[in-house]
Amino acid sequence: MAAVTASQPRSSKTESYVDNKRKEDIRQANIKAARSVADAVRTSLGPKGMDKMISTANGEVIITNDGATILNKMEVLQPAAKMLVELSKSQDAAAGDGTTTVVVIAGALLKQCLTLLSHGIHPTVISDSLHKASSKAVDVLTAMAVPLELSDRESLIKSASTSLNSKVVSQYSTLLAPLAVDSVLSVVDPAKPDMVDLRDIKIVKKHGGTVDDTQLVKGLVFDKKASHAAGGPTRMENAKIAVIQFQISPPKTDIEQSIVVSDYTQMDRILKEERNYILGMIKKIKATGCNVLLIQKSILRDAVTDLSLHYLAKAKIMVIKDVERDDIEFITKTLNCLPIANIEHFRAEKLGHAELVEEVSLGDAKIVKVTGIKDMGRTTTVLVRGSNQLVLDEAERSLHDALCVVRCLVSKRFLIAGGGAPEIELSRQLGAWSKVLHGMEGYCVRSFAEALEVIPYTLAENAGLNPIAIVTELRNRHAQGEINAGINVRKGQITNILEENVVQPLLVSTSAITLATECVRMILKIDDIVNVR
Repeated sequence: MAAVTASQPRSSKTESYVDNKRKEDIRQANIKAARSVADAVRTSLGPKGMDKMISTANGEVIITNDGATILNKMEVLQPAAKMLVELSKSQDAAAGDGTTTVVVIAGALLKQCLTLLSHGIHPTVISDSLHKASSKAVDVLTAMAVPLELSDRESLIKSASTSLNSKVVSQYSTLLAPLAVDSVLSVVDPAKPDMVDLRDIKIVKKHGGTVDDTQLVKGLVFDKKASHAAGGPTRMENAKIAVIQFQISPPKTDIEQSIVVSDYTQMDRILKEERNYILGMIKKIKATGCNVLLIQKSILRDAVTDLSLHYLAKAKIMVIKDVERDDIEFITKTLNCLPIANIEHFRAEKLGHAELVEEVSLGDAKIVKVTGIKDMGRTTTVLVRGSNQLVLDEAERSLHDALCVVRCLVSKRFLIAGGGAPEIELSRQLGAWSKVLHGMEGYCVRSFAEALEVIPYTLAENAGLNPIAIVTELRNRHAQGEINAGINVRKGQITNILEENVVQPLLVSTSAITLATECVRMILKIDDIVNVR
């Protein structure tokens, strides 16, 4: 009994000493893991950044320098490092561009936090100061921004090409940037002028040709050929298009069962019934004046049989089969028609109208184009071409980033300079602000200001310039009041970046800073990892 009482802790008025070493170790381990992820993508920042070759487990190879793609494919096991992967995903969702920037900023902030922690500043104090600094940073950026009108197509193209300049397909930015701007502007709904749904822009990839052959199609493109069975038509003018979700084939029993037919007359009757059944369906379709059929892929049984294709060809109806279920919504919105789920509901008012539906040869493959659609919905299709799959995939990712940049400008119509100019200006102004603050706060804000210099530093480093000389010169220029002085990577010197047409949406910079700060604050607050089996 005495032994039990002895083992209980002594209750004293003062707190006994608790060992904090483990908590510090865990915090440091988290920060180191997250920083190693940030260092992995740091070299791919900016127009002269390097590309990463990602080899997946199933032997697929991806070449990209899009931060979100690189991190997405990385097998990250450490929980804190996973947060950086999520961080780049959320930047991709919020702004679409700046996915590398956001991770690099987070890495630099974590590095500064390590120094502050080693000086004995409490994590909560650092966290609160970071929050204050980030809100101040957003105000500074907003004050620097230049307002923009959507009618100013030139500025929109400039910002889209800035986004494309850091990609593998940067030499095609003169073609892809206007294409991205036109496609976004064509899907903006006047009723909701600051909302753009990128699902209304469909990107169809087709192997063959070069990226130069990429085009914007006002209409629909199907990445498949029309059905050639029984010599059906492959070109149709004044098309009346039906999107059907039922099967034009003989019905099956509801349950798995086999029917045994003993004599030939019975067999003939079955075949005759099948023919009549299909003919009856096709007559109903023909009666509405429909001459192009888009048939949804069917899971239960064949959507069309050879027999039905033969009758459809005789009725001069063009058939495009195996339309994916996910595409139905986009197709019906574009054609301004309704999908038809049952033959009994097949009516003329549910059809879409187009001037021309034709099959076009592209190299060794064929596609079906629908153009001149009557009362077309606000959608558009981009046909991307490329010499191999790697180029095609990277062109699609780059185009997505450019579309996101234009979308950012539609929702928040402000432009800001690129080339490390906003970051240095922030660093300068926050540094000045930190001198006004008292106590630990000022110290933490100054560290935040220093961390932002990582962007111009990395830009200069990746371009093979002397980073220390460039960043010092840049600071000097900003101190003299040149707000838009930035690193011109092409010339290897510091120029007014707005005149060089290096611009980006305000939303990209503000969301990068707020998201990075949020992520770092979260990592700071963690002091223990508990494994639950």
